This record gives sequence, C-alpha cells and structure tokens, in this order.
Amino acid sequence: MLEYLPYEVLLEILHRLPVKSLIQFRCVSKSYNSLITSPAFIKSSFTRSHSDSNKLIVRYLDVKYHVERYKLIYEDNVNNDSSSSEQIQDLEFPLRSSWAHFQLVGSANGLFCLHEENRFILWNPCIRKFITLPNPSIIDVFHCYLAIGFDLRTDDYKVVRIAYQNVNIRYEGAKPPLVEVYSVNEGSWRVTSGGDSYPPRITFSNWHLQAASLNGAVHFAANDWSNAQSFIVLSFDLGDEVFRLISFPYGKFGLNADIGTSVFNGLLSLICYESWHYSYSIWVMKEYGIVDSWTKQFTIDLNMQCWKVLRFWKNDHVLVQKMQSGGLMLFSYDPESQQMKNLGFCKSTGCSYADNYVENLVLLDKPNEVVPKEEREQEEEVQSVGCHICLRWCSEIVFSAKSAFRQKITTIRRRTEGCSRVMWQ
Repeated sequence: MLEYLPYEVLLEILHRLPVKSLIQFRCVSKSYNSLITSPAFIKSSFTRSHSDSNKLIVRYLDVKYHVERYKLIYEDNVNNDSSSSEQIQDLEFPLRSSWAHFQLVGSANGLFCLHEENRFILWNPCIRKFITLPNPSIIDVFHCYLAIGFDLRTDDYKVVRIAYQNVNIRYEGAKPPLVEVYSVNEGSWRVTSGGDSYPPRITFSNWHLQAASLNGAVHFAANDWSNAQSFIVLSFDLGDEVFRLISFPYGKFGLNADIGTSVFNGLLSLICYESWHYSYSIWVMKEYGIVDSWTKQFTIDLNMQCWKVLRFWKNDHVLVQKMQSGGLMLFSYDPESQQMKNLGFCKSTGCSYADNYVENLVLLDKPNEVVPKEEREQEEEVQSVGCHICLRWCSEIVFSAKSAFRQKITTIRRRTEGCSRVMWQ
C-alpha cells in the first residue's frame, strides 16, 4: 500500500509520528528501517522535535539503593494546581556503575554522557539505547575536565577531555593542557591541537559543574589569574577546536561567588549563587560574544542556603531543588509572580541535575550493545505483533495520505483547466 505514496508525503507522515512509534515502525520493512535510521532522517526528526520540547529530565541519586535515577517533568505541570503522575514519569536507567554511581559529564540535545574512570557512556533515554566509547588515548594526567556538545558545522556530537599536565596551571610557565575529542560520527578519540590556544593562567572555577553547550561550543565558568583573580567564561569551539574567552559583567560578582554556565531561552547564561545573600542571580548574554549585552534577568531570593537552581523551562519558570532531611524537594519557581509550586520529593543523597528532554533518534544507527531484559521482552513483543501494528498503521497512513493527495490533485486540476497540453483521465 505504502509504495504508492509520494516520497515527500511519506516523509511528512513519518516526521509527525512520535519517536516511540518510529522505533516500532522499523518493523514494516528493511527499506523503512533503512530510512528511519539514516543520518538525514535522524537529523530532520531532531530539528522538529527540538522545537516542540516541553519537558525536563531530572537526575538524582537514590538514597536506598545508591544508584542514579531519572524523572521526566512536563512543562504543562507547572501551570496546574497539583502535580500529576502522568506529568512526572520515572525513566529506566539501563546501567549500573561499579562504584556508587556514574559521574555525569552533561547532556546535549537529549544525549547524556557519563563516565567512571576511563569508561565513557553515551545514553539516549528517548530510545533507551547506549554505547560505550573506546578508551581515551591520553592517560597519566593530573586532572581532566569533561564536556559534551553538538558541532553545528558537522552535525556531530562530541565529548571533550581537557587533560592538565601540571598540578597547578595558574602559574607562569605551566604546560598547556592536552585536548582530546571523541566524535560520534567518526566513532573514535582524537588528540587535537586545541591545547595550543589555551589561554595562560586560566583554571576552572568549579570542576563538578557541567559545561553549557551552545552555538557549536562548550562553555565553562573559569578563573583568570593573569592579574588579580576574576571570573571569566572559557569556551571551546567544537568546529575549529580553539579556546576563547568571554568576559563576565565587570565588577558584578564577589570572589566567593559560586558561578556556573547554562542556557536560558537559547542564550548563554550565568547562574550565580551569592552565599552572603543566600540568593541566586541569573545573567543572560543577549548577543552572543558581546560583553556589553550581559543583562541580569532576575534574582531568586528565598533564603536559599539549602536551595539550588537546576534548569529553566521555555516559559521562563525555574526548576529548583531544596535539600532537607532524607532527600530533596523539587519546585517550579515563577520569577514574575515569585510563586513556588511543589513538584514532588526525591529520596536523594546529593544535588540533582536537570536538562531539557529532547526526543531524538541519535544513536539509533549505532550497533546495539547490552540490551536489558525488559527491553528484550519489549522487542520480542513488538516483533510478535509487529505485523498487526504495521497493518493498522499502514491503513491509517494511507487514509491520511490519500486525503492529502486528493487535495493536491484537485489543486493541480484547477490550475491546468483549459490547457491543451494536459489531459486528465
């Protein structure tokens, strides 16, 4: 039935399906599996889903079982009077660390990167798939700073290792770090010349904070020791593999401020915790790279000694957590009304991490590694009923396509009426 559909109509139909349906729809035929797993389709599917993202994914550490867990929180839930189990969902994490939990490198467009020692994992929770990266080639270094980002020029996800060769790099004459980059497209690590552009006497201000991925670069909050200690943004461009510096708003932060980078409505932002005020200030760079465009967006003043800002929703609401006995509470904060909404309790031992949850097909074209038992059972169930599902979907798709096709033919008929070179049967 589907072979009679124009290719453009078929693509439009497939792009409107949720990711879960696309995963199952690969059972239709080898040609459909090849189409859905092609790099071009994966890219175009992400472009559409990214614009419609209205969810946050939250990571926290389980107190009882000493493992990491993940939850989905829907943005719509912020506007309701009470939380809903349908809008806060648990996600299954398929891996177990040999330690208490993995260290989180960060996430980019819904793709998570985790590691323990020299073991690196890329995990796409949307399609429940992960890959283990080969071992890095740079070893025997004092310390590594890590990041994951998306290279806009090559449509490639990359993991960055910045490996220090000295105990203290803030002093003159210290060796620049070595920089190693893993490319998902290439499937390998590569030592780059990025260390040659590393500015002298720059150190990372907080090693456990994740870098912000934006505009094809990863951004770290750093310290500049060249004159007096001051804060600065250190960026690493994933395309030309060069380090650059972006100045902070001059004189706006004290030396004991705790500052991290983030993304607010598609703009580079700073989350600054001022311990002497127990408050957070959010700064946004309105024009990327223009220092004078730094603007204080708002301040969250809630006597926040036990609070932490996690992430921003599209509606400018802020996801915050409050540590308390036995775990943490998640809240949505509206800066305009200064109202808080309770989103639930997590039995967590430490601070959480949150990012926008983006449905995409990244890693779908990569070989499977270890498939969890639950996932194997699900695949067997899908295969056993695949024909029935596909037939039902085929009927629905053909019905929708025929309607669209009839409308297109009618339009062409009207435009060609009276033309002697067109004969309709």
